[in-house]
Amino acid sequence: MSFKFKNHHFITTIEELKQYLPLSKDEEKVIKEIHKIHPMKITKYYLSLINPKDEKDPIKKMIIPSKGELDLEGDYDASCESSNVKTVGLQHKYPQTALILTTNRCTAYCRHCFRKRLAGLPSNEVVRRFKESIDYVRNHKEIDNIILSGGDALALTSEVLEKFFEEISTIPHVKYIRIASRVPVVFPERINKGHKLIKMVKKFTKKKRICLVTHFNHPREITKESVRAVKRFLDAGATAYNQTVLLKGVNDKADILAELWNKLIEVGVLPYYLFQCRPVKRVKKHFSVSLEKGVKIFSDAKKKTHGNIICRRIKYCMSHAEGKAEIIGIIGKDIYFKWHQNKNQNDFESFFKRRLKKDAIWLDDLH
Repeated sequence: MSFKFKNHHFITTIEELKQYLPLSKDEEKVIKEIHKIHPMKITKYYLSLINPKDEKDPIKKMIIPSKGELDLEGDYDASCESSNVKTVGLQHKYPQTALILTTNRCTAYCRHCFRKRLAGLPSNEVVRRFKESIDYVRNHKEIDNIILSGGDALALTSEVLEKFFEEISTIPHVKYIRIASRVPVVFPERINKGHKLIKMVKKFTKKKRICLVTHFNHPREITKESVRAVKRFLDAGATAYNQTVLLKGVNDKADILAELWNKLIEVGVLPYYLFQCRPVKRVKKHFSVSLEKGVKIFSDAKKKTHGNIICRRIKYCMSHAEGKAEIIGIIGKDIYFKWHQNKNQNDFESFFKRRLKKDAIWLDDLH
């Protein structure tokens, strides 16, 4: 049975939202203004995780539009993804990895989204002719993995996803497929009732390694329903990894990150990146934590994690235009980095430092 996306699963208007969450007149005014530019979409499940009595609720901050989104400082394409486009909808930044923007849709629109420029909006960036993308991958034998992203790949129907998987599975040099998705977090029902989806994953794990890349940011997102969704993927033969974004007012405390990572490991999801929030327009001022604070938070969080090798392998990184820079730490007046990945292969694995600036949030802010 294929899961059917229904309107009753989602809240997309202020009128609907007010039925579940009290809003002040000022909040309503701000949401209306933002809604004209960037859509609001919330699953009723995720809305139920909000504590309506807490004005600073972290779940609320991640999903309800607020006045922070009125700030235009930043860049909609902060990591210059446009420079990596090879065919419509396909990015090839690092030799071994191809990223396919499968859709501009998500099952919920996170307010901190780094692809705010296209999420839920008309876009020329998402894939239109999948065959062109497949042909590109076939002709580039250095590519050994494909990321299905968006939007959210699991916002697509199982029928469409199956066509993608069928094509990819015929490419010998592609060894594994990564599905980047926040669906297990915001809409686990899509997986828990998506019997055709799980059947498809079981089928294709016999041909390629399938990895579910989740995006849990806060311990309260780990619920009975979200754990069940992840477990269904694991039972189908997939693996599961998690990327977390460091977000001001959400998880910028060591205790919160440590609790998140410990719980993820307990349910079979391996946390491997803490990402610095990209300086995206309508996101930068609202969610970014300074690098100086981020280094301290990350270090303190790792000290509080379970004493196992998995947590010790988590990396604090930044997806910069040049590549993925691992943020190593601060010595004196300098902050140290390592190119975990780089567009220029001569810089791969190289270390470098910059003079630390107190409120810097991005590599470009540093001398």
